[in-house]
Amino acid sequence: MYAPIDRVFDAIVAVEEWPAWWRGVESATMIERVDDGDASGSGGVGSRHRFRFRSRLPYSLTFEMVVTALDRPRLLVGRASGELEGTGRWMLRPDGEGATRVTYEWNVRTTRWWMNLVGPLARPLFGANHDIIMGWGRAGLARHLGARVEAAQASSESGSSRGAPTGV
Repeated sequence: MYAPIDRVFDAIVAVEEWPAWWRGVESATMIERVDDGDASGSGGVGSRHRFRFRSRLPYSLTFEMVVTALDRPRLLVGRASGELEGTGRWMLRPDGEGATRVTYEWNVRTTRWWMNLVGPLARPLFGANHDIIMGWGRAGLARHLGARVEAAQASSESGSSRGAPTGV
């Protein structure tokens, strides 16, 4: 993404603003803010948010994320609980003059019985659904920042994880 790392990181940690620019994010609410001394007000390790995502498929997922690691402006890690359980990790690094490479790792499993029942057969559909939502996020973040993005590559990791597009 052709935007400075600090601007990209600030947009990512301002999760309550995601619904304004990330299609598919129905809500993002801070439940508990742990003060980290940062003026951004986004909260530090221990802060908790509730999310509701919906894509083209006829269901929504609601889950909470607790920040477990934060290293501005390079790393944000959280633990998910609710209809999704596992971890998510945003990793940012400078990528040339004024550009930022963003990678998101999402290693979760669903707790919904019906999704677990059809999971073995529907895994490709669930994976494609994830890629769509992440694509919406990438495009929305670029619009939000007024930035240009490279073509992204989605990658699937083994187990119950799904790698997010890395060309952001």
